[in-house]
Amino acid sequence: MKNKISYSKIIAGTMTWGSWGKNLTKKEMTDLFGYCFENGITTFDHADIYGGYENEEAFGNAFFQSSIPREQVQLITKCGIQYVCKARDNNVKHYDYSKDYIVWSAERSLSKLKTDYLDLFLLHRPSPLMQPDEIAEAILYLQKEGKIREFGVSNFSPSQINLLESALPVTANQVEFSLTSEKLMYDGTFDDCIIHNRTAMAWSPLGSYFREDNKRRKRIKKELKRLKKKYKADSSQILLAWILKHPCHVHPVVGTTNKERLMASVRATEIDLELEDWFLLLVASQGHKVP
Repeated sequence: MKNKISYSKIIAGTMTWGSWGKNLTKKEMTDLFGYCFENGITTFDHADIYGGYENEEAFGNAFFQSSIPREQVQLITKCGIQYVCKARDNNVKHYDYSKDYIVWSAERSLSKLKTDYLDLFLLHRPSPLMQPDEIAEAILYLQKEGKIREFGVSNFSPSQINLLESALPVTANQVEFSLTSEKLMYDGTFDDCIIHNRTAMAWSPLGSYFREDNKRRKRIKKELKRLKKKYKADSSQILLAWILKHPCHVHPVVGTTNKERLMASVRATEIDLELEDWFLLLVASQGHKVP
């Protein structure tokens, strides 16, 4: 499988740009969009449900106000989750991967984002009721019409991807991965990406380090204290560098709206952790030496 699209190494996650986070104004969003672009972050990650199905439209309005050419940015969005909120008449959170819904959702995202095509369109989470042939009909139609360029998934296991690939190619998998959530290195998810040349993207790339105060964090903090001096970097940069060293060539999806933190994330791509430093952090996180 050969991916045709080049995504920026650091991807801007937009989930907190709207009502689920900082609730940026159109002017603030346009400014942040331009700042990301000027500093090498050209890929923007969305999902239809973000902001209670409102984020895409807010971003689209901000994007429309910018002077940045569409072909110089990459837009990603996801579909499938039926969320319980004011915008939807749902009684329970569930997934819908019927042909009609997938096509409708993609076309809705195109309209909201004010673009003619999506660079990458993802199924947000796996459903036990997925029918590969029906999904393939929707995706192949959207690709034929030029509405999406690449198709991928988010939070899928290798076996779930294999199920879909009985009907159509899958070019990307966006998953939760960090120093404190590293199981994907062992369950075949990243092996699958390497073998099949799938683009790997990581949401929540800093993991729980800044959210929890426990023994694991204390062990990691001890190692980071030394490594920050060695690499002249802050903790978040070292944590991102740890992800970036994996041979899967992971693209971290960074959710901050803080410009300094965004710039620090870009600088993290310049850090090449030494082999033993990488394993020291892994051991600190797991609490035991490698087998």
